[in-house]
Amino acid sequence: MERQEQHSENEQTQWEILTGLAQVTEEQVYGVFRDMDSVSERNQWKVIRAFQKHRVSDYHFNGSTGYGYSDRGREILDLVYADVFGAEAALVRPHFVSGTHTISCALFGLLRPGDDLLYITGRPYDTLHKVIGKPGDGTGSLQDFGIGYKEVGLKQDGSVNWDGVASLINERTKVIGIQRSRGYDWRSSFTVSDIAEMVKRVKELKPDVLVFVDNCYGEFTEELEPTEVGVDLMAGSLIKNPGGGIAPTGGYVAGKREAVELTAFRLTAPGIGGEVGATLGTLRAMYQGLFLAPHMVGQALKGSVFASAMFEKLGFVSNPRWDAPRTDLIQAVKFTDPEQLIAFVQGVQRAAAVDAHVVPEPWDMPGYEHPVIMAAGTFMQGGSLELSADAPIREPYIAYMQGGLTYAHVKFGVLNALSTLAERKLIVIKPYIT
Repeated sequence: MERQEQHSENEQTQWEILTGLAQVTEEQVYGVFRDMDSVSERNQWKVIRAFQKHRVSDYHFNGSTGYGYSDRGREILDLVYADVFGAEAALVRPHFVSGTHTISCALFGLLRPGDDLLYITGRPYDTLHKVIGKPGDGTGSLQDFGIGYKEVGLKQDGSVNWDGVASLINERTKVIGIQRSRGYDWRSSFTVSDIAEMVKRVKELKPDVLVFVDNCYGEFTEELEPTEVGVDLMAGSLIKNPGGGIAPTGGYVAGKREAVELTAFRLTAPGIGGEVGATLGTLRAMYQGLFLAPHMVGQALKGSVFASAMFEKLGFVSNPRWDAPRTDLIQAVKFTDPEQLIAFVQGVQRAAAVDAHVVPEPWDMPGYEHPVIMAAGTFMQGGSLELSADAPIREPYIAYMQGGLTYAHVKFGVLNALSTLAERKLIVIKPYIT
């Protein structure tokens, strides 16, 4: 009993050191927080004005059954999303099962056998590798259907290799793919301004090419979205940013009307498209989630800035740096070995309100090429606008933290992660002196 009491006292001292360091860190990042609040505020007004323009009422929250014909709530939600994202049209559905599924529908909708897809931001996120596939793989992948695929790796500084793009774009190139977020890469995510420049340059190379953006993790982090700077189609998941932590499932596409319609034909069937699809009681959560999204994203962004600053103070390398521009939720932290990486993720799990007692371990997750460890104590399964962290167990040992419906929760998660690392003697935390 005496040894247990001593352990508790040591833990309390360590926690006091961490909270003192947190206070110093919050004073350091105050100006960044203030700017983020301004972006959240403007995005909130944009969403409210779209609701008002389309006269959203409580009867729009009623779900449909069967074929879902004349589901006015579903139709108005599409119009609201289109306005919020500055697009001609949008398709917002609970029938998209994930971001990967949504992106897959978009790409299959736009591409035909004999066309080429060219990704200009390097190799896309792991879960898309099987969607792209290999020629004749028998899985129904893009390449299995005779759609060509090429990619241009990024330059050493993380920018687009325009010489490489110019050498690969040709008469077969139908779609240019852009991944806004870093995914599992140690690079900066691309800002909307970066994407605007990409659109301009690829259209100069081939005016009729379609530009597609994987917008996952990016919505409401800036005041503009990719569809407002010339992107033909973008896609995202409702259990990430635009669902506001409330939508239980679903995804969206937004962009040019024809591109959205082609995606709808892929989701359901040609000739049916977005005219059907029972919403089954999901509409209220999707509307309310969109309403809350600008604020929730702002909370998560502030949490990412805090995490970056805290880890940098303790000698870790983070990306982006605490004072760097933000264009998505993801905060990457580099560790020296797998033990530190695993301890970090397990420490984030310890801070959860849901399943805090569960200890995540690396496993062979479907769609990923390496074992992955995930902290996911979330109300919505896989909801990465909620505080979560994941990492492939491969060198370099990088953990990717994202989300947090409240800043206080992210702060608690960071402190728990650092405390876990210290308990296992993987780092030494000393009182911080300014």
